[in-house]
Amino acid sequence: MSPIDLDRVLTALDTTTWSPTEKSRARVAANLTLTIYDGHTRNQATPYLEHPLAVTTLLRTEIRVSHPETLLLALLHDALEVSPESAPLLTNYLGTPFTDRLRAMTADHRLEQRPKAAGDETRWRTKQAALPPEDLVVRLADRVHNLRDLAASPNVDRRRRFLQTLRDFHLPLAEAARDFSPHLEAMHSLLHAEYVRHQQEVRP
Repeated sequence: MSPIDLDRVLTALDTTTWSPTEKSRARVAANLTLTIYDGHTRNQATPYLEHPLAVTTLLRTEIRVSHPETLLLALLHDALEVSPESAPLLTNYLGTPFTDRLRAMTADHRLEQRPKAAGDETRWRTKQAALPPEDLVVRLADRVHNLRDLAASPNVDRRRRFLQTLRDFHLPLAEAARDFSPHLEAMHSLLHAEYVRHQQEVRP
């Protein structure tokens, strides 16, 4: 597979209808994306950047999100998870409000660069439930792509945990939020379809 370059990142965003100012900001965000995710891999041993690109494309093509800032947020939604030390860089180039949105979408133990401890899961769920609609739709899109990627994961326990969390937390959260926006309504449908698909899988 060829390396991911600036053009591929901008293609995921599809900035053709964006204003000149928005296109300039997109190039800045795309370059930050290439820098921050560089060298990181996912559980499936694939380049980490494949994931935020997929989440961004999912939002744009399946949920019909077109707001530039939401798509830039999707592109960098895991930036502080993989690189908490990148916060000053993000603030310098994209502003404090943008970085604060990313921080609100990132688990505390990731921000603090420590192992997950007792109480962290409850705090993380509370944090996600408090997100505003357009930020929540990004976080739920992240979950959809993770679910679609489970088949490629070698970690059986990870698959079990993801499906349990889908049933116990993300589906009820999406159900409660579905009336807040058309995007969240569409995301609820997508998450439910993933749940049904996994329920119907024939397991050995």
